[in-house]
Amino acid sequence: MANKKFYVTTPIFYPTAEPHIGTAYTVIAADILARWNSIQNKDVFFLTGTDENAKKVFQAAQERRIPIKEFVDKLSQDFKEAWKKLNISYNRFIRTTDKDHEKTVQNLLNITYKKGDIYLGKYEGYYCIACEAYYTEKDLINGCCPTHQTKAELIKEESYFFKLSKYQKKLLDLYKKNPEFIQPASKKQEIINRVKKELRDLSISRKDYGWGIKLPFDKTHCVYVWYDALTNYYTATREKGKEKYWPADVHLVGKDILWFHSVIWPAILFSVGIKLPKTVYAHGWWTFNNEKISKSRGKVINVDELISIAGVDSARYFLFRETPFGEDGDFSTEALINRHNNELANKLGNLISRVSTLAETHGLKKTQNKLIKKLKIKEIQNYIDNYQFDKALSEIFAFIDKCNLFIQDKKPWENATKNKSEILYELADSIKAIAILLYPFTPQTSEKIAKQFHFNITFKEISKPLTISKIKKSEILFRKIDIKNKTEEKNKKDNINKSSLSSRIEGIAAMNTINYNEWEKLDLRVGQIIKVEDIEGADKLYKLEIDLGKQLGKRTVCAGIKQHYKKDQLKNKKVIIFANLAPRMIKGIESKGMLLAAVNENESKIILISPEKDIELGSKIR
Repeated sequence: MANKKFYVTTPIFYPTAEPHIGTAYTVIAADILARWNSIQNKDVFFLTGTDENAKKVFQAAQERRIPIKEFVDKLSQDFKEAWKKLNISYNRFIRTTDKDHEKTVQNLLNITYKKGDIYLGKYEGYYCIACEAYYTEKDLINGCCPTHQTKAELIKEESYFFKLSKYQKKLLDLYKKNPEFIQPASKKQEIINRVKKELRDLSISRKDYGWGIKLPFDKTHCVYVWYDALTNYYTATREKGKEKYWPADVHLVGKDILWFHSVIWPAILFSVGIKLPKTVYAHGWWTFNNEKISKSRGKVINVDELISIAGVDSARYFLFRETPFGEDGDFSTEALINRHNNELANKLGNLISRVSTLAETHGLKKTQNKLIKKLKIKEIQNYIDNYQFDKALSEIFAFIDKCNLFIQDKKPWENATKNKSEILYELADSIKAIAILLYPFTPQTSEKIAKQFHFNITFKEISKPLTISKIKKSEILFRKIDIKNKTEEKNKKDNINKSSLSSRIEGIAAMNTINYNEWEKLDLRVGQIIKVEDIEGADKLYKLEIDLGKQLGKRTVCAGIKQHYKKDQLKNKKVIIFANLAPRMIKGIESKGMLLAAVNENESKIILISPEKDIELGSKIR
């Protein structure tokens, strides 16, 4: 008999900036489920990727004067490298520029068009380019997108529409007959209420602007990004041998895109006659001071920063131990380090160290493991299968506590203690079960333990007695971190005002700094300030328009120099700009670079570095 299959997906991400904690959260969750089902001998398919046909991606490439294909190739590779750092075990990294995806999208559009579910009309309404979503005026908050808090664009244009309203009853029946389709349950009623209240037909095309998948029945139009993006989940299963994976077992998504996945996507599938995914699970957001972590709003912890705090496995563990998966969580370095020190180092790490050290001296003698009966395996299995990762980890660590109490009570290090080898066998056999259950969350750590204690990481292995073998003292799995020093180190990196350097040259922009050692990676160019504007609500910031010459063009930079320069001092001033940094949203403005400046000893004065007047705009600084 063939193994039971399991197909899990993440959203595909816009490659407009580097991956961060918000995108990593979903991908790690999918990796947990993929690994969990793999160790149960299921045939797993795990899909992630990048959404490259969006208009905002096209605009970002234009603004940087980079050919669009070159632009998306580079940024998609950045995502692959980030997921490698986080030990993500995906099976395919799909890109919406892949040829097989373009073919699948056009095939589905043809089916829907011939069925009469697509018609030509005129669209008039508000559009947020940051999330590629259409809004009614009542959806907006002070004229801004409710998610990104940026001004929505009023659009009036010819468009093809998908008859979404036609599927209102069918969608409501789906939610009623398949209660597991939208999860967690707390998110379901909001979707049902919106579908009941109003389900308008969906604009699915825009006039061709030189990028994206063209409509097969009208080459003057390209496909609306969400119709294109959602189809990727099906595309990946059209490859020969992959057909068995459809329908998906679970689409993991952020709560802000639940509507697209639980309403628009099933309606598209209804129209073309394809089976629906079993579950769409919407998780919460991570926040800083109750503001959503978002690259477009400048609230970001990138993957390298996340890993640097306490390591990959500690980061993975923290994100799913700290808060229930369907709810929001507030991130802090201190909270992550506390989990690392108190649970991973003190409890798990200490247990492995003590048992392996004693086992090296006294060896193991096979006996009945009564200790493992205290491990609630079925409950843990049920928790993970139902996305209750925090509860599963809590239960695993409750058993780790029992193991630590067991070794403390039995005292196998004392000369007077009898049956040392049998006590250590019970502990080693229990450690085997712990490592296997933790494997989806902390794969590198579990693999180290498995190598140390000589067992394979499969779910069936939990019930098999540990094979007697020579065990050597374990390396330190989790070194404790001085939270005070780590916090001070982070503050120095994050806050320009806390630097102790007497004089330095640095990039100046709102709430951003760059490390000196990273400069050699940067593209420094000569530019000229051609326009200076105030920014509403920003006492320290100017909005600058900077000309970087014919090749790089003009770009906007927000710089915190208002207290140091008057507008007329900046107009036509030549400056040096960091030209290859990812853009950041500052006060609703996309800032595309940083200026080079000198700062005096007490940081009371910032002086922009100006090159010679006869240097050509766009010249590279070496």
